[in-house]
Amino acid sequence: KWLCVMLTNSIGHHLMVRQAMIPRNLKPLPYICGSRMLSGYKPKRNVKDSYKILELEEGCSLDDIRNSYRSLAKKYHPDSGSATADSEAFMKVEEAYRVVLSDVTTKKKSNENNEEEEDQFKPKAPQHRHYLSFEGVGFGTPSQREKQYMQFRVDRATEQVLEYRKQRLESQYAGTDLMKAKDVRESKKVKITQAVERLVEDLIQESMAKGDFDNLSGKGKPLQKFSDCPHIDPMTHNLNRILIDNGYQPEWILLQKEIRETIERLRKNIVASRSQLGGPMTPYRQKQWNRICEQFIEDIRKLNKRIDNFNLVVPILSRQMVHFSADKEIVRAQKTYEALMENREASNSDTKENEVENVKRFGWKSSLFKWLNL
Repeated sequence: KWLCVMLTNSIGHHLMVRQAMIPRNLKPLPYICGSRMLSGYKPKRNVKDSYKILELEEGCSLDDIRNSYRSLAKKYHPDSGSATADSEAFMKVEEAYRVVLSDVTTKKKSNENNEEEEDQFKPKAPQHRHYLSFEGVGFGTPSQREKQYMQFRVDRATEQVLEYRKQRLESQYAGTDLMKAKDVRESKKVKITQAVERLVEDLIQESMAKGDFDNLSGKGKPLQKFSDCPHIDPMTHNLNRILIDNGYQPEWILLQKEIRETIERLRKNIVASRSQLGGPMTPYRQKQWNRICEQFIEDIRKLNKRIDNFNLVVPILSRQMVHFSADKEIVRAQKTYEALMENREASNSDTKENEVENVKRFGWKSSLFKWLNL
């Protein structure tokens, strides 16, 4: 037989509970709602035993107590339908839950009373303007608080100085660690270079022993130390000279040399061509000059392509070259030709003046020598 009973707790919540059929030899089970027992059963257990039954420790919160009780009630309640349902165990859990709740509430009330008593005896300083200064440090009269504030500032400054020194030492140690790591790396590089140099020297000695260098033209002859600059190492200079003589120059150096030689040759050729045409410029000579200019423009275009290739392979950005302008070079050649003509005219005028002076000085003798030369 099933019964539904509507009960009301002290807070006003409604709870629907269900009571199962109970055997005649078993007393009815008391039900609880919240933290209050609905039966008049008085607990007789100890507090520590109650905590052990609920599997809790002293000082736990109300939520922990409730959660533990719910889990145990689901486990042992006869209406739960579980295999571990036991009415006696549930009664022990119920009694332990009541004892633990009463213990927690009494401790909470005692703590609140103690806090209220402490608040009553605590001194309440007046919140005036001069008590709000000094960063809220100190207590007592304003003069006493000022002294305490000065001591607080001294302590704070000391701590800041110590912290600064600590950070400085840490940075120094970090710097020394970095220097040590750098020294280790440099030492490894030196070891590697020395090993390579020893390997190269061994290979050279081995080749000399085999006779691979016997066919060289300068075998057994001393090196020519022709470098007169005191700031250049003679050994390095001679090694570079040997490499250059045997064709071991870098590509960009050869290209740079070729570009400079080409532009100088083109400038000389166009000036020489202009000098051959002479002046004044007739229509026929103008056509010839236009053909020479066209060929010069084509040569400059090819030279600029070489400059592009040079800029691609040169390892230093400051060594790169700019393109040559054909129009500027033609104007430059024209000016060079005009300067040469002016120098010739000046030299011719000087020779004529010298001849006149000689005639005036030597008279008939100079004319006789000229006639004999003719």
